[in-house]
Amino acid sequence: MVKHLACIMDGNRRWSKQNGLIQSHSQGIDAAHRAIEFCITRKTPYLSLFAFSLENFKRSSQEVSYLFDLMVQEIYAQKQSLIEKGIKIRFIGDATQFPALVGEVCHQLEQETMHGNALQVNVLICYGARQELCDATRRIAHAVEQGVLKAYDITPELFETYLWTAHIPHPDLIIRTGYAHRLSNFLLYQAAYAELYFLDCYWPAITETDFANAYTYFEQCKRNFGT
Repeated sequence: MVKHLACIMDGNRRWSKQNGLIQSHSQGIDAAHRAIEFCITRKTPYLSLFAFSLENFKRSSQEVSYLFDLMVQEIYAQKQSLIEKGIKIRFIGDATQFPALVGEVCHQLEQETMHGNALQVNVLICYGARQELCDATRRIAHAVEQGVLKAYDITPELFETYLWTAHIPHPDLIIRTGYAHRLSNFLLYQAAYAELYFLDCYWPAITETDFANAYTYFEQCKRNFGT
């Protein structure tokens, strides 16, 4: 059973160009809603969506501003629906990089959905796995310097408590769209035993059937974990 589905939502801009549209991220949001509804139907308790990487800041300032503005609009538009459906939202990433208004509305949404128990949706924004690992290592080193930890206290279990994804189970299945077969700095530590499923379509075009096929693939995998 898939307890945690993670999605690398790649291909919004290329889908837009292919379909002669100026912007396609609203269609990408529709695809995210399909993922949410699918997880609720399949009783998958955790869904992680890679929405904006730290590398995405290399894009034009106009596109970055548009994406954050769209995110704020979507939060305001969907907040009541998320609460009614019992969906808990958590934003994961380098919070120091969140634009001020984005950080404010994200925190507010987390607070207002914190009691949701149908599905936890982790939205990864301003996220990079290498940066997450460096940040965790830096904070552990500081704790050792301060005498809070000893070097021999550092175990995989302790290390995970310093990750941005602390207390979230590792993904069982990672779906990536966009015709690329790589993780692109996404949950590198947490993906150690995840099954990877790559789709030759762009994220806005993903369908319920695609999700169902990915789950069928997962169910057919032999997960031995080294035994």
